[in-house]
Amino acid sequence: MSNNHDNTEKLNTEQEDIIQDTQQETEEIMTDKPSAEEVLAEEKNRYLRLYAEFENYKKRTTKEKMDFFQFANQEMMISMLGILDDFERALKEIAKNGNEKDLQGVELIYQKFKSTLTEKGLKAMEVKSGEDFNVDFHEAITQIPAPTPELKGKIVDVIETGYTLHDKVIRFAKVVTGN
Repeated sequence: MSNNHDNTEKLNTEQEDIIQDTQQETEEIMTDKPSAEEVLAEEKNRYLRLYAEFENYKKRTTKEKMDFFQFANQEMMISMLGILDDFERALKEIAKNGNEKDLQGVELIYQKFKSTLTEKGLKAMEVKSGEDFNVDFHEAITQIPAPTPELKGKIVDVIETGYTLHDKVIRFAKVVTGN
C-alpha cells in the first residue's frame, strides 16, 4: 500500500505543479494583454493622429487650390505686360506728335486696360532713381559710372517697369545701376 500512497502523492504533486504552471501562464497572459483602458487610450490616440493628419491634408489642399486659382492667369498676365508697355510708348509718342483728342482716347483705353489688370491682382512696382538695388525686385541690365557718389551701387535709371501678381514678382524691373 505504501507504493499506492507514493503514487497518489506523486500524482498530487504533479497535479499541483500543473496547476501552478497553469496559474503562472494565466498570470503572464493577463499581464501581457493590455487592459481595456489601455486599448481605448491607444485607439483614441490613433484616432486623434489620423484626424489631425486629415485636417492638415484638407488645409494643404485648400491652400494649393487657392494658390492655383490666384496664379492660374499668371501666363496670361505676363503676355499682357507687352501690350501695357506698347500703350505707354504710344501715349508718349502721341503726347509729342499727336493731337489732344487722340491722346485722350488712347489714354482712356489704356486706363481701362490697366485698371482691369489691377483688379485681377497686377501691380506695378514703384522704382525710382536713387533707390538701393534689390535682386529680389530688380534686374540690372547694365552698369554705368555713377553720376554722383550717392548713386554708387544704386539705381540710376529705370528702363522697364516691373510687375507683381498678388505680391509675387512676375517681371523684374529692368534698371541701370551706378558703379
